[in-house]
Amino acid sequence: MDRPLPLLLASVFTLLLLSDVQSTSFKLINKCRTTIWPGLLSGAGTAQLPTTGFPLRSGKSKIIPLPKSWSGRLWARTLCGFDSDGKFSCLTGDCGSGKVECIGGGAKPPATLAEFTLNGADGLDFYDVSLVDGYNIPMLIVAKGGTRGGCAATGCLVDLNGGCPSELRVGHSGGRSVACRSACEAFNAPQFCCSEAFSTPDTCRPSVYSLYFKHACPRAYSYAYDDKTSTFTCASADYLIIFCPLPYTSQKVLSARKDGAELPLVNKTMMYLRSRRANGVLSAGR
Repeated sequence: MDRPLPLLLASVFTLLLLSDVQSTSFKLINKCRTTIWPGLLSGAGTAQLPTTGFPLRSGKSKIIPLPKSWSGRLWARTLCGFDSDGKFSCLTGDCGSGKVECIGGGAKPPATLAEFTLNGADGLDFYDVSLVDGYNIPMLIVAKGGTRGGCAATGCLVDLNGGCPSELRVGHSGGRSVACRSACEAFNAPQFCCSEAFSTPDTCRPSVYSLYFKHACPRAYSYAYDDKTSTFTCASADYLIIFCPLPYTSQKVLSARKDGAELPLVNKTMMYLRSRRANGVLSAGR
């Protein structure tokens, strides 16, 4: 029997609404050796996502549908657990909610951030991987199925914790470095934070610390005005966000499409940084 016209119209309207609202997705993939707890934060005036935090075991993935126009950031929390009172917290990337869901809380630095503005100017998505708030684990963004805008992969594929300058290191009870702070967080100085007299692109320049990040991860944001080589665009794409991607095997992910970015994903001379000379100059060694 034919459906009544009002019901048919309602069904068509619902389909149109869903196709307009949920037009993009993130697929989060955990290639780390241990469980991570991704956190997600929507920007002001932007629709909230179905989840703001969850556990993601090693080797597992999760797809998150997104509204057509959305801005926000996501990151990985590591070394997490519950205390005797049932409060949840993480050693890196903690969002301060006391729960697995972040519920509007952002990442406590240092943390590697993936930042997105979907359906922005000229209908383009704008995205980047930022180390401005420091670094905790490697991350890769890959645009899939984009129609225009370059759609280059970006990220930081190198483990920066081993070679992190001692004054920026965040340590663990086991003695190893688990995160690398930004110079702004470590020293709270205007020249590192791009504040006060250093609040413009002309006055705030790269520092020896931001260059440590930039040399290893040429496409990632390393300080506040690092725009020209760090922001990427795409239209009508879905996105893979891969945590702890392997620098060489990750090329398999990219093989299905042409990556148009001029910068390499990895500065391979920086991949094996583990120590610093006595004079403070970083040295590489296998």
